[in-house]
Amino acid sequence: METYLVTGAAGFIGSNFIKYMLAKYQDIKIVVLDLLTYAGNLGTIAEDIDGKRCVFVKGDIGDRVLVDRLFDEYPFNYVVNFAAESHVDRSIENPQLFLVTNILGTQNLLDAARKAWITGKDDSGYPIWREGIRFHQVSTDEVYGSLGSEGYFTETTPLDPRSPYSASKTSADLFVKAYADTYKMPVSITRCSNNYGPYHFPEKLIPLIIKNIIEGKSLPVYGNGKNVRDWLYVEDHCKAIDLVLHKGCAGEIYNVGGHNEKQNIEIVKLTIQTIRRLMTEHPEYRKVLKKQVIGTDGQISVDWINDSLITFVKDRLGHDQRYAIDPTKITRELGWTPETTFEVGIVKTIRWYLEHQQWVEDITGGEYMKYYEKMYDNR
Repeated sequence: METYLVTGAAGFIGSNFIKYMLAKYQDIKIVVLDLLTYAGNLGTIAEDIDGKRCVFVKGDIGDRVLVDRLFDEYPFNYVVNFAAESHVDRSIENPQLFLVTNILGTQNLLDAARKAWITGKDDSGYPIWREGIRFHQVSTDEVYGSLGSEGYFTETTPLDPRSPYSASKTSADLFVKAYADTYKMPVSITRCSNNYGPYHFPEKLIPLIIKNIIEGKSLPVYGNGKNVRDWLYVEDHCKAIDLVLHKGCAGEIYNVGGHNEKQNIEIVKLTIQTIRRLMTEHPEYRKVLKKQVIGTDGQISVDWINDSLITFVKDRLGHDQRYAIDPTKITRELGWTPETTFEVGIVKTIRWYLEHQQWVEDITGGEYMKYYEKMYDNR
């Protein structure tokens, strides 16, 4: 039986990953380590935690005593590190927090794994590693910086982070590579484009737009909305990580992109149109609207769900203009391709949010509202 330590798995991508892995493999055990910060929600993975195939431990990846204890208790084959402070706006407000979690926390995991996985030294003095292990770092395309109107990020694109968040993720990647080069540790890194899908915390663009429409609020868009991102459906990302873990070469970096480049304003307008269409075709969805306008037919109206909700706000500091990932390497070497077009994925995502409003209400408590008001009010 293969045993996984998956950090940050009460968050967006991590929770989708463990759900995917538990559904695909019957003979694995997953230990989830999560501090349950504002974006982590135990309710997201409560149904997956059975104390047998999936075990939950609340804690910080920077807690060396705890991490060492877990490595002593479980024979981990894989560490998959999702744990990170992940929002650019938050990194601008409090950069140091990102250094502590994203850099020092990653290094702590690496060192604990090194201690647990080394079985001796070879004649040259290099460590001998236990068979069947891998440390996998989940990274981001933001480590590459910003693109112009043309071109794509490849695995050899120079690293050029522009925000405290991306700088911290870049530093973590470099530590992972350093452990591979210095100690010959079996590692891999994936750098993905913007994920979307179920369980996405509502500070991010797509779930924020959905949430605000439901609540009848304006839709804040930074600057002129023409910043371009490549969008990847989260389950496609989970499949890529699974492939890299089991078939990818140790020491390699793989870019994971969705072939879905769109301006932010396009995303916002398409989300508006899709919600209005779904509510028109499926009137039962209208009951989730907290702003309920009754039309002349006596039914809840959706006529007000249109582009007039859009409000342009002051642009983010250092806002990168365009990200675009070239996933040729992972396609060529491992056979991965994104399966979900954006047009299909956005409908699946919106349907999920409309049908899981209790989850949204549970995760967006007082701390989230204070943050929201600070970020978007009076801008």
